[in-house]
This record gives sequence, structure tokens and C-alpha cells, in this order.
Amino acid sequence: MQSAVIVFPGSNCDRDMAVALETVSGNKPHMVWHGDSELPSGLDIIAIPGGFSYGDYLRSGAMASRSSIIKPVIEAANRGVKILGVCNGFQILTETGLLPGALMRNSNINFVCKDAELEVTNNTTVFTSRYAKNESISIPVAHHDGNFFADSETLDRLENEGRVVFRYRSDINGSSRNIAGIINEAGNVLGMMPHPERAIDAKHGGTDGLALFESLLN
Repeated sequence: MQSAVIVFPGSNCDRDMAVALETVSGNKPHMVWHGDSELPSGLDIIAIPGGFSYGDYLRSGAMASRSSIIKPVIEAANRGVKILGVCNGFQILTETGLLPGALMRNSNINFVCKDAELEVTNNTTVFTSRYAKNESISIPVAHHDGNFFADSETLDRLENEGRVVFRYRSDINGSSRNIAGIINEAGNVLGMMPHPERAIDAKHGGTDGLALFESLLN
């Protein structure tokens, strides 16, 4: 599996993401700077990591979505390359239009940092095939703008098309219908607020995120 991690000014989970991808695949990911205008050839997956790109100025992910590397990322997504956006990466994916909706300020106005209990609502995707349907998993979250919002029509479409992949088991940030992660219509772009790359080693508190990366490898 050949992978790349996009690095922005303010990314702080890029190394964690790279470790997760290398742990599963055995191959070191390409670390691609946001100012580059080309991606390495032959990529199977592109990861957009968490952090605070551009200090979250304007809106979280807004400035990053205009970086030079985003055009080839969108082109890769349209070719079917798998795209994983976590936390700030999810925010960037909504800003680019690769995923619908928006990530707003948490409803309690506080930064949320804890292990979140999730339900795997769709295990038939390329990101979740190693999970069981409705499996309960614990994945860390750390965000201030993780409140997923979309209009009712969009939410109904996501639900009816099986594009809600992860759901919080309780309300932690005000997200519509407790949505924690969604995929695009083609099924090759996943955005999620929880951090699976922080849950791949028992020494760090748990391994519930490992199956996501194993799903990608398979």
C-alpha cells in the first residue's frame, strides 16, 4: 500500500498518521507539503491529518482547502484513490466540497478531549470492513469545531445511502444525529472527527482504530 500524508502549517497529527499507515503496510508514507503542486505517483491512499492548519483562521480548514496540493488531491479522489480526512482533515474535506456538510463550533463551546464511544454504522466500506456492523469502539477525540451540521435533506440522503459510517453513542459536541464520520457517494473518501491513528497501540490506551487501517490494506 502506497500512501501519502498531507502536511499543513499547524498540522500536529501528521506523524501519528504516518506511524499508523507504516505499522499496517510496512511502507513509509510520503510526507507531502501543502505547497507542493503534485502528488507522488501510484498512491493508494491519501491521508489529511488532524491539527490546526493555518491556526484555524477564518474557519477550520478554510485556508488549507485553498492550498496548492488540494487540486491534485481532488483529482485523485475523482480517480478513486482513497482519501482519509481525520479531525482537521474532515473539516478540510467539507471545505473542498469532497464531502457535504460543515463542522461548526461544539455546541457547549468547549474543546472536547477524551475517548469517545462510537458505533460502526456501516462496515461494508473500504475503511470499515474489518469491523462488525454496529460494533462499539472507543476512539480519542480532540476538537473545538467538531459539530457536524447539514440540512435535513442532506442528512436523510446520507442516512438512506448508508454514508454515515461512524456515530457517537452519546452527544459530545452537538453533531446532527450524532454523526462522527461520513463517506462520499463513491465510497472512497472518508471524513471523521475521532482519531483512529491514536488508537493503534495498546500501550497508548487502545487498539480500536487499528481495524480501520487494516481495512484499507485489505
